[in-house]
Amino acid sequence: MTEMILLKLGELVLKGANRHTFEDKLKSNIARRLRPLGKFRVYTRQSTTYVEPLSDTCDMDAAYEAMKHVFGVVGISRAKACEKTREAMLETARSYLGDKLSAAHTFKVESKRADKSFPMTSIALSQWVGGELDDLYPNLQVDVHQPELTVHLEVRDYAAFVHADPEPGAGGLPVGTSGRALSLLSGGIDSPVASWMMAKRGVALEMVHFYSYPYTSPEAREKVLELAKLLTPWCGRLTVHVVPFTHIQEELRRSCPEDYFTLLMRRFMMRIAEGVARRTGCRAVVTGESLGQVASQTMDAMAVTGAVTALPIFRPLVGMDKEEAVRIARKIGTFETSILPYEDCCTVFTPRHPRTRPRLEDVEAIEEPLDVEGLVKEALEGIERVQVGG
Repeated sequence: MTEMILLKLGELVLKGANRHTFEDKLKSNIARRLRPLGKFRVYTRQSTTYVEPLSDTCDMDAAYEAMKHVFGVVGISRAKACEKTREAMLETARSYLGDKLSAAHTFKVESKRADKSFPMTSIALSQWVGGELDDLYPNLQVDVHQPELTVHLEVRDYAAFVHADPEPGAGGLPVGTSGRALSLLSGGIDSPVASWMMAKRGVALEMVHFYSYPYTSPEAREKVLELAKLLTPWCGRLTVHVVPFTHIQEELRRSCPEDYFTLLMRRFMMRIAEGVARRTGCRAVVTGESLGQVASQTMDAMAVTGAVTALPIFRPLVGMDKEEAVRIARKIGTFETSILPYEDCCTVFTPRHPRTRPRLEDVEAIEEPLDVEGLVKEALEGIERVQVGG
């Protein structure tokens, strides 16, 4: 029988009557990731999703790597299917895991019997196969507590499966099961991490980036598009809405006190983000803000910037320090791109002494002479939409 990929499902198995909705979305996400890699059959039985190649041309190595980025999966294994007899499972363990068995010093066999009609108990099956392997491989000793290698036997409804220790999956919920949100994507470390964290909770994302040419370079724009591309193995194909922001910033610099620049810019960003969200069916806005990290991320400042939108604002990094965000950025592969030395629109116009404890009524009074509606409309009309990912 053929080699397959087994995906162990996470918290979606607890979803009760809605579970099939989560499983269907997971299968469609998996099928989309596999499409460039060959023809596969994807199906779910008994809390496990099976990825079965339908031809010898399927790229199993690439498929296995792709499955590590699929949210909703907590464990992933390459496994060999065989007949549901103890002899077949022993022979498959020898042929499929022979190199691992020859290299290890300690091992154990762990069995699961989902098919209760199988004549042996899980313990008896483990003992029999483990005893045979112990005799066949003089280098091996049984260690049921901390073995170098665990041989897993799974007796399921129509076949048995043999595999070594599973690798951790991405966890979370399948992307698309928790609605859509619009994520503010800058060129820094935090916003890609925030986007990844919301995708892990099942949120499908649209991206918005504020671009201030000529104050920010074309390379800064390309850096942000590259960050979005690096997120697509996790999030799927993304649309980045590139917003022309120069005119708004020049108006603020001309008309408003310098210490309020950042607050006013972020209020305009939130207004524009809400406009993009309404167009794209997004029901929330995501930012990379962390409480107290910079002047615009105090509690008072976040209240003032959030006051212009009726949409929920998700801040998944709000309780993190920078080192925690950096660790995640390294894990998901965005860190090296995030630290490339290109300015974004906020850092170019950073005031020398930003206001940290603003009052909403003061900010609204400063905005009163501005044509807020006209500036927002102009920015929305000038948006460039860029598709990234396959």
